[in-house]
Amino acid sequence: MTELIKVHGSQNCFFILDQTELTTPLSKKELSALGVQLCDPQSGILGGADGLLVVDKGTHEQVAGRMQVVNADGSFASMCGNGLRTVSRYLAEKLGRDHFVVQTQDADLHVRKHADFAAGVPAYAVEISPVRFNREAMPLDNVGHERLLDDYVPEFAPAMKFSAIAVPNPHLISFMDEATLTGPLLGQLGKWLNGNNPYFSDGVNVNFAQILGDNQLFVRTYERGVGFTNACGTGMSATSLAFVLTHPEHAQMDQTITVYNPGGMVKTIVHRDLDRYWIELIGNATFTHHITVNEGDLHQANVEPDRVKIQVTDEQAAYQQFVQSMPKINSLQVR
Repeated sequence: MTELIKVHGSQNCFFILDQTELTTPLSKKELSALGVQLCDPQSGILGGADGLLVVDKGTHEQVAGRMQVVNADGSFASMCGNGLRTVSRYLAEKLGRDHFVVQTQDADLHVRKHADFAAGVPAYAVEISPVRFNREAMPLDNVGHERLLDDYVPEFAPAMKFSAIAVPNPHLISFMDEATLTGPLLGQLGKWLNGNNPYFSDGVNVNFAQILGDNQLFVRTYERGVGFTNACGTGMSATSLAFVLTHPEHAQMDQTITVYNPGGMVKTIVHRDLDRYWIELIGNATFTHHITVNEGDLHQANVEPDRVKIQVTDEQAAYQQFVQSMPKINSLQVR
């Protein structure tokens, strides 16, 4: 028998699987199938999830472990900011360390334990990088721009400016009023740009943001491979960077930005070291359930409710109390 952990960052929900505890690690094909089965809201346990986070031994020197991200549709993502916080907590508690480096697909990222957001709401700070603006990093074609930063793209929507930033996942970002943020356009644009389209050949995470004031945002994301999520860590990070670059009257480098989302709130800090941008993403890392499962069922993608033992923690109640203490920003907030 082995264990899965149901976790979330800003109610962006995942299962963590530590393959270093298995007799035989799953193949990439098996991980893809398991991600689809676990994340399905109908067939998956505990109402499914947005993704599967896989912990492996690192292949680089001086890393505490390696994280793979399996989306709900079985595809693999290069990074997941909310997920990295929960994996960081898992490794911190397993190894007894508060600051270390986690290997991801595109970069080795520094992570650290942060002061709790509230009683029973542990928080972690993680590095989001590398940052790239070139269209090949998305990839992005057929819009007449070598890089897209706060410019009109009539092919996407009329009278709206967009920015495209890879962190390293590709993100399309636009700032708008609450009516547009909560309207149908995000779902329509997100579905189109993640289907057969001439612009983003590999799909893209689409982020709509409302500026609430100085160093304050609300961000809603249609996530590639998932759809609407309560929050997207790399999306909030990329949007924070776009906020600093395109609205310097409201946000500055090296200052804390409060980013609300439908699932709660995170803090971000945008940094620039010479020619390198990076973002610090700070938010909750909540463990809601510990699930005991047969290792063979993982290989067969057959994790059914009647074949597992589930232990519930009290952390979700603490997180809900934390969320309810926040100011009401708009109707998208989950309470």
